[in-house]
Amino acid sequence: MPRPREYSDELRQQLLDTAARLLATEGPQGLSTRRVAAEVGTSTTAIYSLIGSKEELVRQLFLEGFRRLTEHQEAVPQTDDPLADMLALGNAYHQSAIDSPYLYDVMFGSPVPEFTPTIEDSAFALRTLGMCVEVVGRCVDAGIFDGDPDAIAHQFWALIHGITSLELRGMLGSSAEAASHLRSVTDAVVVGFRTPAADRAAHRGS
Repeated sequence: MPRPREYSDELRQQLLDTAARLLATEGPQGLSTRRVAAEVGTSTTAIYSLIGSKEELVRQLFLEGFRRLTEHQEAVPQTDDPLADMLALGNAYHQSAIDSPYLYDVMFGSPVPEFTPTIEDSAFALRTLGMCVEVVGRCVDAGIFDGDPDAIAHQFWALIHGITSLELRGMLGSSAEAASHLRSVTDAVVVGFRTPAADRAAHRGS
């Protein structure tokens, strides 16, 4: 028997988005199951049935953010150009944050100090970084980059994260100006990590 409409997956998404917004705009004091339910126009029973307790609600906010990031990244097709794939992955990270800014705060901030992700939760979150390490590894294998894929991926991700966080805080001007900064940063990263031309030629000849 299908679940009643009030317990739909769409409602679950609405509850999580509303909870993330309240947490980001009002802090932990604004987050209660009763308040979230009232904002969405449903009952607390729906929250307990779809998500669980208030503590579990916070955990699911953290996981949902990384689920959406994973979906954005997995939507990036793998091509024969690993460098283009890496840049597309960075753009997917950025777009995920723009699409779900309140969840982004939960993913990388500490809006509820007493919440600590479990080892399993952290491992799930780090899968998104693992996708970047994999594509950077392809760039190294192709002779495009020179260095440790893990280190390069961390630095690339940190730069994308920094630009994205500043944009979400309104500190980079308009969306067009922020996009320009993002392109400049990624271009600089590519130049910095590129294998010198002579080394690339030798790699191709080996």
